[in-house]
Amino acid sequence: MFEAVEELIGEHADLEKQLADPAVHADQANARKLNKRYAELTPIVSAYRSWRQTGDDIGTARELGQDDPDFAAEVKELEKEREELTERLRLLLVPRDPNDDKDVILEVKAGEGGEESALFAGDLLRMYLRYAERVGWKTEILDANASDLGGYKDVQVAVKAKASHEPGQGVWARLKYEGGVHRVQRVPATESQGRIHTSAAGVLVTPEAEDVEVEIGPNDLRIDVYRSSGPGGQSVNTTDSAVRITHLPSGLVVSCQNEKSQLQNKESAMRILRSRLLAAAQEEAEREASDARRSQVRTVDRSERIRTYNFPENRISDHRVGFKAYNLDQVLDGDLDAMIQACVDADSAAKLAAAGDGH
Repeated sequence: MFEAVEELIGEHADLEKQLADPAVHADQANARKLNKRYAELTPIVSAYRSWRQTGDDIGTARELGQDDPDFAAEVKELEKEREELTERLRLLLVPRDPNDDKDVILEVKAGEGGEESALFAGDLLRMYLRYAERVGWKTEILDANASDLGGYKDVQVAVKAKASHEPGQGVWARLKYEGGVHRVQRVPATESQGRIHTSAAGVLVTPEAEDVEVEIGPNDLRIDVYRSSGPGGQSVNTTDSAVRITHLPSGLVVSCQNEKSQLQNKESAMRILRSRLLAAAQEEAEREASDARRSQVRTVDRSERIRTYNFPENRISDHRVGFKAYNLDQVLDGDLDAMIQACVDADSAAKLAAAGDGH
């Protein structure tokens, strides 16, 4: 398992030398790239050094334990510590998703269930905004299509991390598991008989693309402008500020009308379009090997759900990993860590199993 670690230690030392050279920082893009890789390797190097040191300590304790029972008792504790370090190293050496440090564009779309589904989409949006607030991420609503009762037919939000964070704690690393169909069971506000209804909303999470990652030719786009409309179709703007961009080669269409400025709506639509094109390109390139996005269901069908939110029982269930908890009210208030961690752990276990099988 540790055959490659010595090579990684050498790479880590080389990066340390490069980053100590002031000339390297003249190229900010390259310096960021080197810093990112250095941050990825540092926990591996640190854990490996602790693992090696613990091995030496076990040998010393065994030798001294022949004459001193206190050292003999210490051996078991050190062996337990080494087992924990071995497992930590195994997890750190699991191949990482190259998008883990990226920011994301998260989209929530109402599905089956009419107005109740739109209200649930609004609940999901609030849940993600509260979670982002808890962990210190910035959010920006790029576009929103509100429903008559205050929910959302669809909404797009950009989620951005702090300037620096621990490896594996990036926005995509945590939110990529949210993509798919979310099902809700509750008595709708529109229900007069008190009957429990089931409806669904869809969530799509895409890593936000940088300009250099997606090539869009000058003749690849058709841009249309039109007048913004609000709930029920009423006009909310007297100028043609809403923007619809069609990417002709792929047929992808993105519309934005959230801002009063046509230029701002165009910029927001381009951000969403770039992230979708990047996701589509990566999905195509990794179709055979990638399982990172396999759970993201494009059609909002109640039967193809990843998670169920049961209000009468205050229960939240993730059907992919068997996670279940009875704190739905807290989850909807942004307490997502336990549920996300269950998905992270299941993903790591699957990758470790695949590595063990030689895949």
